Amino acid sequence: MRYSTNLFLASTAYYYYYILLAHSTTTLTKVIHGRQQNPTNMVKITSATNHCLIVPKDAHTNIGDSEHPGGMTTYCTSQGRSSPEQGLLPDNFWSQVAYTTGTGVKGGKYVQLTGCIRPETVDRLNPGDAGGQYDSNGGPGGRGNPEGSTCAGYSSYVELIEPAGPRACIRCCQDPTDCPLDKDTQGCPNVIPGNYFNCA
Repeated sequence: MRYSTNLFLASTAYYYYYILLAHSTTTLTKVIHGRQQNPTNMVKITSATNHCLIVPKDAHTNIGDSEHPGGMTTYCTSQGRSSPEQGLLPDNFWSQVAYTTGTGVKGGKYVQLTGCIRPETVDRLNPGDAGGQYDSNGGPGGRGNPEGSTCAGYSSYVELIEPAGPRACIRCCQDPTDCPLDKDTQGCPNVIPGNYFNCA
């Protein structure tokens, strides 16, 4: 009987050890990535109807004018919204949108949305604004714009909103190489090739 009790106690100790190890590994991963996911400082792409974007925090703001600490926030579709702190993208924000997954130049997975938008449906945007770029690895020190922003499930993202286009695009990448930051003035099709439906 004593042997069985000792065996049970040993098994229980090992079980909790592995639980603790798994938790520690998860915590370590978060430390390595260096960022905690903040519901108002993140994007995500699950589908064409389940996603989140970074937009200006203040109403009727040009993308470029929002690019300062505290000037940006997260808006999500009704399916994508996980916090009341997140703004709501209306169902008709995209007039046409393509959801695509793929494999990048070094084999990393990526997911993206490209298409035409109705900027007048989101009061954060100015329909006449030429637009600009948000990303996870740009900005001062490569800390992101907005700083510390993340894409759920991926290491990097790049997003452009071009209200005057009227178009938008976003890609989340396992490999930062597939989310280029050096084409921000060249427009969505050059940064994120995809279907743009001849937005006009």
